Amino acid sequence: MGAEKVQKASTVPKLFQHQGALELLVFNFLLILTIMTIWLFKNRRVRFLHETGGAMVYGLVMGLIIRYAVKSYDVDSGSVYGCDQLKSNAPVLLINVTDHVYAYEYRGEVSKHNVNNHQGNSMLQKMTFDPEVFFNVLLPPIIFHAGYSLKKRHFFRNLGSILTYAFLGTAISCIVIGLIMYGFVKAMTQLGQIQKGDFHFTDCLFFGSLMSATDPVTVLAIFHELHVDTDLYTMLFGESVLNDAVAIVLTYSISIYSPKENPNVFDAAAFFQCVGNFLGIFAGSFAMGSAFSVVTALLTKFTKLCEFPMLETGLFFLLSWSAFLSAEAAGLTGIVAVLFCGVTQAHYTYNNLSDESRLRTKQLFEFMNFLAENFIFCYMGLALFTFQNHMFNALFICGAFISVFVARACNIYPLTFFLNLGRRKKIPRNFQHIMMFSGLRGAIAFALAIRDTDSQPKQMMFTTTLLVVFFTVWIFGGGTTPMLTWLQIRVDVDPDQDLKEIAGNQSTENQNGSSTKAESAWLFRMWYGFDHKYLKPILTHSGPPLTSTLPEWCSPIARLLTSPKAYGEKLKDDDMDCIVNHDELTTSYEEPTSTASQPREMSIPAQREGRENVYEGDLGLGSYDFSLDNTSHMSPLGTDDRTAHV
Repeated sequence: MGAEKVQKASTVPKLFQHQGALELLVFNFLLILTIMTIWLFKNRRVRFLHETGGAMVYGLVMGLIIRYAVKSYDVDSGSVYGCDQLKSNAPVLLINVTDHVYAYEYRGEVSKHNVNNHQGNSMLQKMTFDPEVFFNVLLPPIIFHAGYSLKKRHFFRNLGSILTYAFLGTAISCIVIGLIMYGFVKAMTQLGQIQKGDFHFTDCLFFGSLMSATDPVTVLAIFHELHVDTDLYTMLFGESVLNDAVAIVLTYSISIYSPKENPNVFDAAAFFQCVGNFLGIFAGSFAMGSAFSVVTALLTKFTKLCEFPMLETGLFFLLSWSAFLSAEAAGLTGIVAVLFCGVTQAHYTYNNLSDESRLRTKQLFEFMNFLAENFIFCYMGLALFTFQNHMFNALFICGAFISVFVARACNIYPLTFFLNLGRRKKIPRNFQHIMMFSGLRGAIAFALAIRDTDSQPKQMMFTTTLLVVFFTVWIFGGGTTPMLTWLQIRVDVDPDQDLKEIAGNQSTENQNGSSTKAESAWLFRMWYGFDHKYLKPILTHSGPPLTSTLPEWCSPIARLLTSPKAYGEKLKDDDMDCIVNHDELTTSYEEPTSTASQPREMSIPAQREGRENVYEGDLGLGSYDFSLDNTSHMSPLGTDDRTAHV
């Protein structure tokens, strides 16, 4: 009997090898279906279900098939044996079976209700990914692409609002969700659904922090297709990018929050330690990502890698990935590091790359973002049936839905009210409604939830997060186009024309002396002046020569660091067109007829930037443009008042 068991156990590795290939084949098939669905939706102009929602549907169907239709292999899997001598959760168990020692790894706690799920069908176990795969392989390309494709002009025009929503708004959402969920947890304890002590207030805050990570990929994709108002798109995109980074650091900070006594009682020392950890991790991750970008910029500037585009692209990719891995190895947050690495690479290193490498890097990360994002959404649908430790609790799920909607409202409306007190261009009420509506949950919330499912409370959080993602992507994502029509939000807006109108209006106001507000953008002026005079010339081939900006006693260093190209292209800099007026970063546009007396170099960057599409490449959707069937209605001021037409 013992020899038979050993022989049966020896067949398990071979069985898992075949299942590993089958697992990859399943996901490959799901991605093929998703790509064909995307083509069909684009061809038919279908917007009621986005491609991410379709990927989740395919994952659900495949998970249903695997769970109930796949044959169970004759392997002794999932049997429960007593281990009275064990006093803790050992990471690795060495078990002696008939003089043969086998190693078994720790997988996590299994609820008594889910013991049957672990018996018989080993395919379900194989279809459950290691959570670190999401954080180390799938999320970095998504986050890096968001930073690398960020459009600086429109982002900085709304920087104050974006930072407010991303930092203060995320904190508000976390606290509101945590407080509401703590009330529901108390009710669950009174009803006997959970034991007292299973859920602490810190657990509710942890759930609030991971649910604060918005991922409106569906809404942004529709905005991209319809070319909605540029400011609305930029605020929503900028908030989602920074919000992901803040939510990840906040989740980690709360997870290490450890009061000395009762975890349900406020501990001031532990709280300030948690705040210090948040600030330190965020600042350290930012510095780590920026440092790798600086190294990449210097290497591409002072070497002739541009003569070998393949090597140049490879170095760019590996150093960018190293920013993430180094931050994780140092105990920081790799997602924050790779985000700011992408932003800095786009600002400096991109200028040093050859034309071929520029095209390759943009297409490479756009492609990786597309595949990784759709893979995660496919896996979400699959996990509803293949994940073996689900904990469904109706009261907890209802509380999660209520708290998410209330927290989003507490984030958008009060903060917008205070922002409008200082903004020259107010955020209108219909923008606030669509931003409230666009608070979808997606890949980041899912990855944070699945990273820790060892205990039953964390398993309940994961199951609830999965259901919230399904609901928001399908219901809110599918209702975006009708909501745009109902709120009468402009679509088919030309971002180039939009910037010209704003710059023209500000110029008129300044000439008429109608603006009496004191200059409040001195910080941006200082940064752009410092960046243009020193950082750009040091790290890139553009900008004025350092010999003209540094003191004379620095001439040897200035000549060493200045690129020969800088002497002939002083004015060819992206930021020369940017002016700061009353805490808004805008672009100075001039008509060709009025620039005849100006140097030719001054007009080239503005024309090049003016043709830049603010939506291009932000979502891995390529350059496919949708045409609307509605007609254009021009207002007396010449602005486009078209709204979404269903």
